[in-house]
Amino acid sequence: MKSLTHKVANFLFMDTNTEYKALVDAMPKGLEVDAIVEGTVIAFGKASVFIDVAPYGTGVIYGREYNNARDVIKNINIGDTIKAKIVDRENENGYIELSLKEARQALIWKEADEIMNNKQVLELPIKEANKGGLIVEWRGIQGFLPASQLKAEHYPRVEDSDKDKILKELKKLVGQVLPLMMITVSPKEGKLVFSEKEGNQEERIEQISKYGLGDVVTCEVAGIVDFGVFLKIEEGIEGLVHISELDWGLVENPREMFKLGSKIQAKIIEIKDGKISLSIKALKENPWKEFEGQLKKGDIVKGAVIKFNRHGALVSIKEGVAGLVHNSQFGGEEKLREALELGKSYNFQLTLFDASTQKMTLEYLDAKKA
Repeated sequence: MKSLTHKVANFLFMDTNTEYKALVDAMPKGLEVDAIVEGTVIAFGKASVFIDVAPYGTGVIYGREYNNARDVIKNINIGDTIKAKIVDRENENGYIELSLKEARQALIWKEADEIMNNKQVLELPIKEANKGGLIVEWRGIQGFLPASQLKAEHYPRVEDSDKDKILKELKKLVGQVLPLMMITVSPKEGKLVFSEKEGNQEERIEQISKYGLGDVVTCEVAGIVDFGVFLKIEEGIEGLVHISELDWGLVENPREMFKLGSKIQAKIIEIKDGKISLSIKALKENPWKEFEGQLKKGDIVKGAVIKFNRHGALVSIKEGVAGLVHNSQFGGEEKLREALELGKSYNFQLTLFDASTQKMTLEYLDAKKA
């Protein structure tokens, strides 16, 4: 059985263009390369399958297309209805050349597009991790889940955006099953991009827009890291309290101050690029105010050494009021540590004191000068 296109060739003897045009216009539409057609299996050859693609004619799957679809063809019987993709409208034998494998891929991408448009949630396992995100698989197609599209509880909370540390955190998610939504479907590029975040970016921006600088919010401790604490403001929105904003006093380990799930109040101090920064110490009395107008450069004070760092020693004159004694006064870090002992109090002279900006530097006074 030959295709209608082949049959048209037999009418080329027609004398009038009108009759030929009428015949062409009467042909069924839709017989285009890459179109998906449905037909009934009518015969098997040695390495071929013949399909009745009514009303277009007879289609055939053979050669490379036959070999590529062997796993599917072995389960097909005469009388079965199948879908195939048109590779050639008419080959050298007059048949419509079809592909099962390409049809299957086309249908999968069509399904992906529908899933994306319907915002359907898929439960998918994480296969691999790289420095940019996570790899998943859907219907045999590899998809990408960028780290930026992870929910707050899964986002790699790494200071200074260290890529190696990010990869280490992302690897912890390999094997887990996450609820994901497709946000990019590109058949030509073979690209699927997923998101774990709830709602789209516009919804998130709208969600955050109801908050403003200075707002005091009641939050839940959602994560504790070396450089601060993540607080859940509401479902889908978290903010970071940097370690410097946890308390007026020195904080060495945030895990000693907070527990996951506990409720706490914080003040919004910045909203930028969809991220919220919070402060807990802003809701506490500022200890620097006690010394406003009371202390100035040149004054001698008593202070306790509370920490050593590469610049010198941190000295506190009251809980939450601390400044630096620099290494240079001692000729180096080693000599500073020989002169000062952690936890002990000494006499110091102020070289800078500004209560409004919470800045203070000091100079050590030895016993003779004191």
